[in-house]
Amino acid sequence: MLSAKSLFQEILDNDESFALFCSIAAGGEAQGGWENARIAALVPASERDLAPKITRHGADEDKHGRIFNALMRKRGLDPVPVPPETDYTMLLERAGIGLAHDRLERDEPLTVRDVVVHLAHSRVTEQRAAEQMELLRRHFADHPDLGRAVRMISRDEDAHLAYCHEELLRLARAGHGRTIRRTLRECALAEIRVYRDVSLSVMAHMGGLLHWPKAKSAALAAGIHAVYAYERLGGRRRMVSLRTPERRNALGGPAESAPEFA
Repeated sequence: MLSAKSLFQEILDNDESFALFCSIAAGGEAQGGWENARIAALVPASERDLAPKITRHGADEDKHGRIFNALMRKRGLDPVPVPPETDYTMLLERAGIGLAHDRLERDEPLTVRDVVVHLAHSRVTEQRAAEQMELLRRHFADHPDLGRAVRMISRDEDAHLAYCHEELLRLARAGHGRTIRRTLRECALAEIRVYRDVSLSVMAHMGGLLHWPKAKSAALAAGIHAVYAYERLGGRRRMVSLRTPERRNALGGPAESAPEFA
């Protein structure tokens, strides 16, 4: 029987598939760290109070990248090239979601609208990240090698999501509600499409490494398409709603270090 736990256990047990999984994850986290660092440096004067939180977000992402690389080192593995079709962050940028890298590479202050776009993009992608890490935490929180890493990253992703909710609600009260709603919808529609495509590509690569039979690969692909259909029909609403988080000021302090992983 196919299950999320059994599939990930297969990936975990094989060095090649585990190295690919960690390399994809580490690359995405490192990219998120760079983006947040640049945004923090360029926020407009009216939003300077937000800069430390964006910096903290970026530091967390950098830490997660180091953790995934450390997990590979612990197994005596080296990072492997990330196939372009599995690069979630790059594909989102190509879809026009978030702030373009050429914009972030210029030393020009961002606008408040740019900050809104960034936070809306983060709101959608952090929802996905929090859900994925919650799934891993549910099944592998007590794993001797992965457990501590999974718990730490999951806790951080929950904090990132709470921060996005809180800041977007603040900006909505300041008069940006219409822009926020429109941007969240655009980001969610693009994200579910990119997530589907990346999921199909990742599963195809994993299937090749693990020699999955065609029937198994077909069943997994059908499941991915079913998730996309559900999200396209309305399941994405969880990505665009805003609510006051239970945890307030979730990124109000320094990033938690992870010396045992770094």
